[in-house]
Amino acid sequence: MKPPDPAACLDTRWSVLRVAGGDAIPFLHGQLSSDVESLRPGSGQYWSYNSPKGRVLANGVLWRAPAGDGITMLVAADLAEAIRKRLSMFVLRAKATIEDAGRAATLIGIAGDGAAQAVRDAFGPSLAPGAAAAFGRDAQAFMLPDRRVVVVAPQAQGPVLQAALARHAPWVGNDEWRWFGIAAGVPWITAATSDLFIPQTLNFDLLGGVSFTKGCYPGQEIVARMQYLGRLKERLYAFHAEALAASPAMRLYSATFDATQPCGTLVDAAPDVRGGVALLAVAQIAAVEADDVTLGAPGGPRLVRRPLPYAVPAEAPRARPSVRS
Repeated sequence: MKPPDPAACLDTRWSVLRVAGGDAIPFLHGQLSSDVESLRPGSGQYWSYNSPKGRVLANGVLWRAPAGDGITMLVAADLAEAIRKRLSMFVLRAKATIEDAGRAATLIGIAGDGAAQAVRDAFGPSLAPGAAAAFGRDAQAFMLPDRRVVVVAPQAQGPVLQAALARHAPWVGNDEWRWFGIAAGVPWITAATSDLFIPQTLNFDLLGGVSFTKGCYPGQEIVARMQYLGRLKERLYAFHAEALAASPAMRLYSATFDATQPCGTLVDAAPDVRGGVALLAVAQIAAVEADDVTLGAPGGPRLVRRPLPYAVPAEAPRARPSVRS
């Protein structure tokens, strides 16, 4: 059955990085794929952090503090410390500090129809997609562009926040939380899938997580070349499968290609409301269009394509816009 609407989750398996200091915004702007400098106080966006080869090492969502210039970043928990260390290597003389605040924070996810209302009833702030609000004692709520909501607060406030929210949204586990993300078509890179995909194959260009008008950042040349001179052969798709044994980084296969060579990679999976599993996977466009994709092995469980909640355009080279320095 479908998870309750709304639903609250303490087991998101996300963690919190806090970036502070006078150069926090320009520093992140030069490291991430998104246009961090465009953010107004209290606004946020998806982001990716890429290798020099343009592969996504981690991704997530971030927002600027409703008052001030501090940035809160959410990232997969199993990548948080590695990404903190890697970003810290490039701070150099910038006035910026990067803290892995996951252990000191309470992080609550709220999803489904009525998520915004549940947060308003429990905590007070009204939210819109891509907007953050402060409440209580150093707590913040942020609505992702896909309308899920996260609440980040000092750990000591956790029991009070949980009690207040429990009156407006039942608690669910990580499987249900991931199902909401899969239904939104938003991939979340973990340690198993780090350094495998360029942002466009994850549809991050469609989700607002890549700016093509900003200056340089790691991997920018590769990402821009694909956008303007290349033609994507892979994209992120939603699928359903009857198989229950599905985990990130499993390979996909298709007789459309050499049946012994993978044609894609599983990004996330969760028990589906229809039975079986719901999946997000990066797959060869030709194999998906041929309706011939299997999971785990040639002749494995067949994947049935499901619609994404946003349009995926036909691939074609695009004219190069002017780039901000």
